[in-house]
Amino acid sequence: MQYNLFSSDRFSFFSLSSGSCGNCYYLGNSHYGMLIDAGLGPRVIKKRLAEHGIDFSTIYALLVTHDHYDHIKSAAYLAEKLNIPVYTTEKVHRGIRNCPMVKNTINGSNKKIIEKGKPFQIEDFRITAFDVPHDSSDNAGYFFEFANHKLTLATDVGNITDEMTYYINKAHHLVIESNYDEDMLHNGRYPYFLKQRISNGSGHLSNRQTAEFLAKNYSSNLKNIWLCHLSGDNNHPDLAYETVKTELVRNGIEVGVTVNLDVFHRNVLSSKIDF
Repeated sequence: MQYNLFSSDRFSFFSLSSGSCGNCYYLGNSHYGMLIDAGLGPRVIKKRLAEHGIDFSTIYALLVTHDHYDHIKSAAYLAEKLNIPVYTTEKVHRGIRNCPMVKNTINGSNKKIIEKGKPFQIEDFRITAFDVPHDSSDNAGYFFEFANHKLTLATDVGNITDEMTYYINKAHHLVIESNYDEDMLHNGRYPYFLKQRISNGSGHLSNRQTAEFLAKNYSSNLKNIWLCHLSGDNNHPDLAYETVKTELVRNGIEVGVTVNLDVFHRNVLSSKIDF
């Protein structure tokens, strides 16, 4: 199939799971699709795809953000056993190979090495990876262009850089981390070193940080925001949603009117969003 940025086909996007329990997202059309991260077991991925009427055989590619286990659990299995190409940076490929919990390997034509800032093509999707600060071997966000849509996904974000802002500002649809509530983390049961690891600028974004960034950088091009990778111990979906909504409304942005806001839940299949 030839690349066609102006394809009239319908496109779908949804989360199979989001959070440290496992991360996996789907983006595709009526003919084929791709996964972003594979932090669930293959049987769970297959089952959740089927709940939205998608057969595993239509998955053309897997894109991996970084090499933490909640994002790569099934990555090498999908490549070795199901012959699905895995796209990510050389450093992330190395991290997957060196992970002691990963038993399969990504070899040959299924090992696709990408470079940040250099667009590549998968069928009707033009994709650009960009740098995302995080305490992994490497971490990539992804900017997708398809038909007349632009979708940006950035998860496990230590802090928001100018490069990230550039790709977020171009998006019509945005998936962005809102990992923890600052009071819950500060007063919670985590040891001090873990609290520091989460909040030191190379770990995760808080609800407040995400809310303030979105309010400051909102563009009228943006139609959908999904908050992802919520902590199970230091956050709650309603709290993340209200924190971001309150800041947006305070800055004159009408949630539900000019932009839709939603939360991807932990280990829960989201509704399917059709574009």
